[in-house]
Amino acid sequence: MRWVATGGIVRTMTKDLLIDPKTRGVEDIVHVVTAAASSSSRKSAEDLVESCVTPSQDPTITCKAYGTYEELVKDDNVDIIYVGTPHSHHFQTSMLALQNGKSVLVEKPVSTTAPQARKLTKEAKKRGLFFMEAAWTRFFPLSIAVRKKVEQGEIGEVLRVSADLSTGEAPEIYDEGHRNVNKDLAGGALLDLGAYSLLWLFQTVYHTLPKEKRKPPKVVGSTMTLEPRTGADESTTMLLDFPVSTPTGTRNTHGIATTAMRLHFDHGRDTESASPAVRIQGDKGEIQVFGPIYRPSRFRVLYADTSKPIEVYHFDFPGGAHGMMWESDTAARCMLSGKLESEGMPWEESIAIMEVMDEVRRQNDMQFPHVIETTDYPVDMKKRDPNKKQEYINRN
Repeated sequence: MRWVATGGIVRTMTKDLLIDPKTRGVEDIVHVVTAAASSSSRKSAEDLVESCVTPSQDPTITCKAYGTYEELVKDDNVDIIYVGTPHSHHFQTSMLALQNGKSVLVEKPVSTTAPQARKLTKEAKKRGLFFMEAAWTRFFPLSIAVRKKVEQGEIGEVLRVSADLSTGEAPEIYDEGHRNVNKDLAGGALLDLGAYSLLWLFQTVYHTLPKEKRKPPKVVGSTMTLEPRTGADESTTMLLDFPVSTPTGTRNTHGIATTAMRLHFDHGRDTESASPAVRIQGDKGEIQVFGPIYRPSRFRVLYADTSKPIEVYHFDFPGGAHGMMWESDTAARCMLSGKLESEGMPWEESIAIMEVMDEVRRQNDMQFPHVIETTDYPVDMKKRDPNKKQEYINRN
């Protein structure tokens, strides 16, 4: 599978792509990086190629460097583009790739708003191209094992799930222009960190049901604390009601998703004092996942029947990988089999998660600049109209 990478997180992705697939037991896929691009300068792309591609890739495979995204989407020697730009640019960059006939794996969140996500999936379907949100954690063997235990009813009917990703980094450590706090880059805790909290709620409650039984949750309530300099959220708490419980669908399920910059998900870290960052609670027991929840390596199962021993599971990252190769393997297999979307992260679920985040922002009157939330394409991202108000689109 021939990849081209764009954006800031591509160094991690590129290194994972080029790790020998056999280290993770994969025999049917080989990834190569045939191009890299930076919107700032060609020199930046060249540095990426020199530091991340050349040391690991077969020297007979050429990797080109581009100084604009417009150049790279014209490259016929590319099968799929990995988009790792700031959140604010996911929609415009993905649309550029799709309209030039390139499949796309775009970093989470899939876009800035649900209407943008709908437009991207519609474009991919119209052009017969693969498109997927890079929710990498969902493709970990650990995540798959957790979902399997839920689906098999090992902890009974799941009635409550809580998930937290908080970094313990006060927003003041960032310059106002940093992507973590800059609303012009769709910054803030919700889209950057809260997306993982919602990922765990959705993958254990929503995704563990048959497709015909999946129903999006209601955002019962939410609250935000805004960063005083920029107005981006530094802390967000969400209470969701999933109308169909898992695995039998006989109840509803409460979901609590939290995220914050000033707090930390667990001061115990990896010691015996560690606290779980995800709790999946059923009427016969619970599954506890230890953070950070974007890259967890262990979970345990505790049963209501105390005669059953506590089960502890550990997972490693083969070949020294960070963990982004599993989603890449999935994308490759989907494309080679002619699928436009992945069953592991289907379009409708990406949209449903964006709908939750849209509603949370609506409830807290937190808006991004119109140029970021618009579904117009193409748009000059360097221009913005301060008098143009963003209109929220009702999820129904």
